[in-house]
Amino acid sequence: MSSRNSFDGTATWPPPALDPAGPFAGPVNTLSWVLFAMAGSVLLIVLIALALALFGPRRWRAKLGGQKLVWIGGFAFPVVVLTALLIYGLGLTSHLTQEPQPGEMRIRVTGEMWWWRVAYLDDQGRERFQDANEVHIPVGETVVIELDSADVIHSFWVPRLSGKVDMIPGRRNILRLQADQPGAYGGQCAEYCGGPHALMGLVVVAHDPAAFQTWMQKQSQPALTTTSLAPGADVFRRAGCGACHTVAGTEFNGLAGPDLSHVGSRRTLGAGILPNNQGTMAGWISDSQTIKPGNRMPAYPVLTGEELRDVSAWLESLK
Repeated sequence: MSSRNSFDGTATWPPPALDPAGPFAGPVNTLSWVLFAMAGSVLLIVLIALALALFGPRRWRAKLGGQKLVWIGGFAFPVVVLTALLIYGLGLTSHLTQEPQPGEMRIRVTGEMWWWRVAYLDDQGRERFQDANEVHIPVGETVVIELDSADVIHSFWVPRLSGKVDMIPGRRNILRLQADQPGAYGGQCAEYCGGPHALMGLVVVAHDPAAFQTWMQKQSQPALTTTSLAPGADVFRRAGCGACHTVAGTEFNGLAGPDLSHVGSRRTLGAGILPNNQGTMAGWISDSQTIKPGNRMPAYPVLTGEELRDVSAWLESLK
């Protein structure tokens, strides 16, 4: 995968870890530089001590081998330094994982092998609609991300917007993020979860508030398709795709795979590894296992070229 995300002009790959774009990423960036500085200082002290022990005067070598200095340098110094860093780090980042407050926007992200189920919640925590592999947020507003896992341990990490928090089966963790400017911010599963873990990416898209409200209203309604693309829906039905996928406003209500109600409006396919267009959609349906080995969608080599064109055109129309 290239260093520049070819299907989004603002997101980079891999996501830059030391380029904060919001108030919740800033403290993590500060803590990182403090840790780098402390690690450099400790390394310098150790190198100086090593040089004195090997090449210094005899009296210095005797002191460095003394019991008192061993206790100070080998026990007291690490305890003091690491304790100070722990207290400083917890104080600096504690607000990132506070429980949701009344009025805060909430989005539930569930890690699955190897994609992201995204549910937008109302003020009472009830699900409004689902999306997949993209998180859309308004600029300048704090968003509470509720993190779940449906299978193994994953980890949600969008380095320009916040810290990294694990997604643990049976437990719900909290992470806050906020973007100061509109744009697309790359993210990644940061905990090895088997198989195509390295291909489990996501994008957080930050909109101006008015554009975000328009997007929310559109996503809350079933997508409209033209009658000329109806053959694709028939292929979708005959291939049994509705057993795993939901398309709002239709008979398809599967829950095992990503919700496809508005799949045509997404930027990527396969959890961030392909640009979303009719050609890549057809290729993914035909043989997703070659593109992303080990993912849980079976290949469909039985579909003819015409059937692939029909079903991919229909899915692309779901915007």
